[in-house]
Amino acid sequence: MSGIANTPEAPYYAVIFTSERTDGDNGYGEMAEEMEQLAYRQPGFLGVESARDGLGITVSYWESLEAIRGWKQNERHLVAQRQGAAEWYRTYKTRICKVEREYGFERE
Repeated sequence: MSGIANTPEAPYYAVIFTSERTDGDNGYGEMAEEMEQLAYRQPGFLGVESARDGLGITVSYWESLEAIRGWKQNERHLVAQRQGAAEWYRTYKTRICKVEREYGFERE
């Protein structure tokens, strides 16, 4: 499920998660895949984009702030958050933004 997320017409919300990892996988890859699959089943989830080259940036898109709160409180996601802080991340920051408009280009 890679590539540019197919989001609806604005407004909607984005959660930007920027991180620097610790050394080694330590189960991170498996958990990241599980979290992405779980997010797709979460009410209000619209899509996700992610890139990593030293600095990791994952942007998830949501219908509402309530949907974001629901994801933040998801029981399995809470486990991943705790493990991330304890083991996988050297540092991270989460930003929540309202997308007011979007535009783009796509070659045919």
